[in-house]
Amino acid sequence: MGFPRKSLFLLLFLVLFTNLEPSQLAESASDFTTLVYKGCSKETFTDPNGVYSQALSALFGSLVSQSTKGKFFKATTGSGQTTITGLFQCRGDLTNSDCYNCVSRLPVLSDKLCGKTIAARVQLLGCYMLYEVAGFAQISGMQILYKTCGVTNAAGSGFEERRDTAFSVMENGVVSGHGFYATSYQSLYVMGQCEGDVSDSDCGDCVKSAVQRAQVECGSSISGQVYLHKCFISYSYYPNGVPRGHSSSAASSSSSYSSSSSGQNTGKTVAIILGGAAGVAFLVICLLFARSLMKKHDGRLLTVEDGWLRRHKSSCSGLFLYI
Repeated sequence: MGFPRKSLFLLLFLVLFTNLEPSQLAESASDFTTLVYKGCSKETFTDPNGVYSQALSALFGSLVSQSTKGKFFKATTGSGQTTITGLFQCRGDLTNSDCYNCVSRLPVLSDKLCGKTIAARVQLLGCYMLYEVAGFAQISGMQILYKTCGVTNAAGSGFEERRDTAFSVMENGVVSGHGFYATSYQSLYVMGQCEGDVSDSDCGDCVKSAVQRAQVECGSSISGQVYLHKCFISYSYYPNGVPRGHSSSAASSSSSYSSSSSGQNTGKTVAIILGGAAGVAFLVICLLFARSLMKKHDGRLLTVEDGWLRRHKSSCSGLFLYI
């Protein structure tokens, strides 16, 4: 019994003419491992016996291993003057796998960028890690560590008002979201996050302080990032609308990390199903092409459908080399 012709061409229509770009079928490569900034203490530790190095290596190992299980972890290694405290934190919308991929790069980067300093902090777009040797002077949670503003300014009036409204929503959301919140509002995408052990109240104060700095220092820039010691914020303006990757529905539930992960897994599943369907359809086409050639050799005329197959002979021939 042959493959139903109507069903075949319905499948062909879905595969060949549905407007689905590859970037819509699978997640695009993320830039969460891009370096944002480094902070290195000017003071280094002398380590003739390797005690500090061993303690720091143990700390890094503990932090990296924990990054497969959660998005924030704090640990201490060593004893006495060789005690070293450190932590890592991943952005709230990263999966555990992405978190690990991000954090696992930080020990090497820290050593490369800062060397054997008594304190260091390395910030990537998706995560950061810091450590401090016992006795290092703590800095204020509100102290600014890094700030950048886009070089392009928003054209027309009303941008700053829309941005400030988005900031206000984020300030409230980061408190109710217990430390992380992201949302889109009228072509603006905003995100805020606090260090994992900061209380909701202190988190709100920190994000508010970061927002005020962005308002003053970035003005009408269409993008900006402000990193304080205990929190960060970022915003981006998209005149043509916020990209699908920054969906407001996913961001509004950002306090539940599992919701974000579930959405990403669903997207991957759909991509796999569609890709499999396309592969099966193409295989069926090639089989029909082969059959049509046999019919031609038997003296039968090619149909319009067979003509379409003939035009794709090279593609099918390539496929038959692998089956």
